[in-house]
Amino acid sequence: MNTTLRRLSTVVMAMFVALMVSTTWIQFVTAGSLNEDPRNFRNIYSELGRDRGPIVVGGEPIVTSEPVDDDYKYQRTYSGGDAGAASVYAPLTGFFAVTGTYTGLERYANGYLGGEDDSLWLDRLQNLITGEEAQGSSVELTIDPKVQKAAWDALGDYTGAAVALDPKTGAILAMVSKPSYDPNTIAVHSNDEATTAYNKLLNQNPQVNSVDGSERFSPYGPTVNRGINATYPPGSTFKLLTAAAAVEYEGMSPDTQIPAPDVYQLPGTTGDGGSVQNFGGETCSATGEMTLKDALRISCNTAFLGLANEVGKDGMQQMFEDFGFTESIDIPMSTSIGAYPGLSDTAKDDSDARIALSGMGQGDLRLTPLQVAMMSAAIANDGDLMEPYLIKSVRDSDVELVSQTKPSRYKSPFSSSTADALTEMMIAVVNDGSGQGAQIPGVEVAGKTGTAEDDPRSPTLWFTSFAPANDPQVAVAVVLENEGQSTNESTGGALASPIAAQIMQAAISK
Repeated sequence: MNTTLRRLSTVVMAMFVALMVSTTWIQFVTAGSLNEDPRNFRNIYSELGRDRGPIVVGGEPIVTSEPVDDDYKYQRTYSGGDAGAASVYAPLTGFFAVTGTYTGLERYANGYLGGEDDSLWLDRLQNLITGEEAQGSSVELTIDPKVQKAAWDALGDYTGAAVALDPKTGAILAMVSKPSYDPNTIAVHSNDEATTAYNKLLNQNPQVNSVDGSERFSPYGPTVNRGINATYPPGSTFKLLTAAAAVEYEGMSPDTQIPAPDVYQLPGTTGDGGSVQNFGGETCSATGEMTLKDALRISCNTAFLGLANEVGKDGMQQMFEDFGFTESIDIPMSTSIGAYPGLSDTAKDDSDARIALSGMGQGDLRLTPLQVAMMSAAIANDGDLMEPYLIKSVRDSDVELVSQTKPSRYKSPFSSSTADALTEMMIAVVNDGSGQGAQIPGVEVAGKTGTAEDDPRSPTLWFTSFAPANDPQVAVAVVLENEGQSTNESTGGALASPIAAQIMQAAISK
C-alpha cells in the first residue's frame, strides 16, 4: 500500500471514529437532556401523539386523552372540557401543554401517564416487538370525590386551601386550592394560545385584604397549589405543637397550672415593643394562672408564649424537626418546607424572644396547610404520623395492576400518651372553647383555631381538626388567606371552623 492510500485510509477511519463517537454521544450521553429541552418539539409531538393515560378519581377519569385529527393526534382533556369541574382538580392534575410545560400530576406522574416508567418495561418491550403504539397507564388518586366537592363548595369565594387526610394511612382525601383555573385553556394545540393563557394566569394573583385598607395582592397565583406550596403563619394552630412539646418534654398534663398573664414581656426585651397582649386585650384568667387545657381551649396567647419559653429553643426546634416540617415530601408533587427560627434561611433569628413568639404561631414561623393537617393527623393516630400520598394505584393499558401505594409511617413526633392529652384538650376547644363552629351533631370533634397576624395584610385564618375523636377517620386543615379582621366575628373559629365541619362530615358519612 502506497503512502497516499495509507493516508486516505487513516482519514476515512478517523471520520468513521468521529461519526461513531458523535452518534454515541448524542444517542446515549446527551439523550436525556435533549429530550427534556423545551425547544425539542419532536419530543412534544411524540408525547402528545401517544394515548396518554387517564387520571382517575373515585373510579371515574378526570383527565383523558381524546383522539383528534391534527398533527398531535390526541387532545388532553380535563373533566370532559367542563371549566368548572376541571377547576376543582386543577391544582392537583396540573396541565400538559404543547409548549413543553407540564405541572402537577401531569409532571410528577409523567412516567406512568406517558407509559415510560421503568416499571412498564414489559409493556414497552411488547410494543417494540409488535410495533403497536405505546399507551400510558392510568393513575388512580386517593381523593374522595365527595370530600373534594364538600371542601370546594365550603371554601366558596375565599382565597385559601383545604386539605383532608386519612390519619391512619396518610391518604389524601381532599386537596382544594382557591382561586383555581381551567387547565383546558392551556392544553390547546396552539403554542401561541397556550403561552398566552399561561402567562395570563401567572399575572392573576388575587387581591387580598390589608390592615390599613391599602391595595395588597397574594404572593401566590392560581397555578400554585396552596395546599402544599404556599406557606403561611400558622397562628394558634401551632399551639398544638407547643403543647405537644410541653407534655412530651416537660412532663405536663392537661391539668397542669401554667402562668397566663394579661401581658407577656418577650425575653430579652424591654418596653412596649416587646410586650404581647391576648387577642383583643382580653384577660385569660383573673388569677393569672390556668390549666394547660383551658389555655388551649380559649387559645390564651400569653400562656403559650411563656410555655414556649419554658420548653426552650432546643425543645421547640426538636419538635418542629420531629414532625418533618424541615423536609419536603413527594406526594408525588414536591411539597414546600416550613420555616422556624434557627431552622431555615427565612427564619434565622432563634433568639429567646423569637422562640417564645413561636409558641403562639407568630414571628418567622411558616407552614403549609398540609403540614397543619399533619399535626392533627399525628394526634389522631396516637403519635404516629403517616406519610401523605396522593396516588392510590397505577394500572397499565390492559388494566393490570402496576403498583399500589402501601401506607408507611413518616414520623413519630410524640408518644401515644401525649396524643391522648392533646386529644382531650382539642375536644374541649370544640365543645366549649374557640372552635365551637366545628361541632357536628352526634360526632365528637377535636380541633384548634388559629388567627395569624400577617401585616400589612389582614390576619390569615385557620382551623385544624379530626373526627370522630374516639375513632378518627379524617384530619383536616383549612386556611383562609388574609380573610380576617381584628374582631371576634372574623377569626379562625368563626369563619374557618364551619368549613372544616362540612369537610369532616362529608368524610365520615361516606
